[in-house]
Amino acid sequence: MAKVSNKALFSSQVFSINIVTYPTGSSVMNHIDPVQQGRYYKLNIVLLKPNKGGVFTCSRCIINLFNRLYLFRPDKHEHSVSTIDSGKRVLLSFALNI
Repeated sequence: MAKVSNKALFSSQVFSINIVTYPTGSSVMNHIDPVQQGRYYKLNIVLLKPNKGGVFTCSRCIINLFNRLYLFRPDKHEHSVSTIDSGKRVLLSFALNI
């Protein structure tokens, strides 16, 4: 299985910006992101969609625009990405812990 790469563009205790790349063969199992305290929000913008697979699923999105822009609470709602069968998936991800 291919490994998802997560490159930090900016990171602090409260806010981070990352480029996340999912190559062919990668996936992310259904999970919730633990936080020690506060409310955790993520805004993911899909920059590149894979040719096949790589579908993001979330039990509750606050915003889902055209399956390209997702705002959700990863600390409260399960989320996953199905296996990338062809191509790659690239995100610009903003995370806020308040």
